[in-house]
Amino acid sequence: MIRQSRNIDAVLASLLVAFVLLLLGLLRPALAQEPLPSWNDTSAKTRIMEFVQRSVTEGGEGYVAPVDRIAVFDNDGTLWSEQPYYFQLGFVLDRVQRLAPQHPEWKEKEPYKSVLANDLAGVARNGEKELVDLGMATHAGMTTDEFNKIVTDWFATARHPKTGKPFDEMTFLPMRELLEYLRANGFRTFIVSGGGIEFMRPITEKAYGIPPEQVIGSTIRTEFALVGNVPVLRRLPAIDFIDDGPGKPVGINQFIGRRPVFVAGNSDGDYDMLRWVTGGKQHGFAMIIHHTDGEREYAYDRNSAFGRLDKALNEAERRNWLVVDMKADWKKVYAFEN
Repeated sequence: MIRQSRNIDAVLASLLVAFVLLLLGLLRPALAQEPLPSWNDTSAKTRIMEFVQRSVTEGGEGYVAPVDRIAVFDNDGTLWSEQPYYFQLGFVLDRVQRLAPQHPEWKEKEPYKSVLANDLAGVARNGEKELVDLGMATHAGMTTDEFNKIVTDWFATARHPKTGKPFDEMTFLPMRELLEYLRANGFRTFIVSGGGIEFMRPITEKAYGIPPEQVIGSTIRTEFALVGNVPVLRRLPAIDFIDDGPGKPVGINQFIGRRPVFVAGNSDGDYDMLRWVTGGKQHGFAMIIHHTDGEREYAYDRNSAFGRLDKALNEAERRNWLVVDMKADWKKVYAFEN
């Protein structure tokens, strides 16, 4: 009996070894898959991968300690589309339509009148104060939990006007691969966007694998209050912080506390962030997404009302910022492409 038991154990051990070897054989192709598969084999992909490899090679000139491997990304136009208008503007327009029955005065008052008439050009002609009022009317007057639910419900139903896809599916596949590639090499990835922080937070983890605490954005004032005996945070109709232009480096310093070594943007709103990251002692890596593909996405730069890219594009070569040509450098733009 003892000998038979030992024989059975030996057989089971052999089967286990064979299973493990088979499993490793099946996994090997996946493990060996080349990083950034949706990127074409151009100099852009090469430069990114060379930077990452230098960053993780101990003893090398470009080595970056794990604690300093911080990468920051703009959102609109960098991680997802921003045309024909910013997605948060789409949310604002829908909110005005939904709230209009409670505000009959909006029919004759700008900028609400233009919104209700679906006149985007008319909305754009209004001054900054009117546009801020539009944002306050649609983003304030509720608790943070209530706003989170409103945003989540909107993303579940709203559709992009060109593709008909949900807005949170309009993310750029090559950039999602880049986020994963950086994280696989010990980088922490953050969003630093001019968009509203509480507009982005409900969907960034699902869309990009970036948790809410690693999202920096523009904010409105909030206050603690008791409703009955329930503690809440109430959103007030007042701007607290604008995370755009020179506000981006300020936000990075305030909320991260370390200068990143990798930055990606797509517009002049990211210019100061690009300068900040590449101006440090470690000479960080900077890249600009240049929207050159009018067929698969949109083609625009210097004259666009959304995501204008002019000054940063002019200085990119001199400052050694990588300009990613969407048409030439990306095999696919969206995951849903054939």
